[in-house]
Amino acid sequence: MAQLKVLVVDDEPDFIKLFVKRFSKRNLDVHGAHSGPEALAWLADNEADVVVLDVKMPGMDGIETLRELKKHHPLVEVIMLTGHGSVESGLTGMSLGAYDYVMKPFKIDDLLERILRARDRKRLNEQHAELGR
Repeated sequence: MAQLKVLVVDDEPDFIKLFVKRFSKRNLDVHGAHSGPEALAWLADNEADVVVLDVKMPGMDGIETLRELKKHHPLVEVIMLTGHGSVESGLTGMSLGAYDYVMKPFKIDDLLERILRARDRKRLNEQHAELGR
C-alpha cells in the first residue's frame, strides 16, 4: 500500500515544522505550504491524499483555498483546522466539501485518526469513480 501523502497548509512556519516532524515519525509522507496559493501550486505538480488546511491565513484564507482546491482536485480530502471562536468557519468548510474540521489545539493521535479515515474515504471515492467510467 502506498504511503499516505499529507499536505499541511498554515501560515505559521513553526507549526508546519512541528507537524511535519511529528507526522513523518508516524510514517506519513508530509509536505508543508505556508499559504493557499503555495498549496495550490504544490498540488498542481504533486499528489496528496489529505490536506490539513488552516482556516485563518492572511491573503487567501482556508475557505477560499478549499474552494479552489476542490475545483481542481475534487477527490482530495480536506481537514480544516480552526482556532477557538472559528467553529462557524469550520462548518462552512464542511458545507464546501471538507471532510472534517479540528479545533486548535488538538491531540496528535486524534488528528492522525481523522487523517487515516479521510484517506480511506478518498480511496473509496476513487474506486467509485473508477467503476463509474
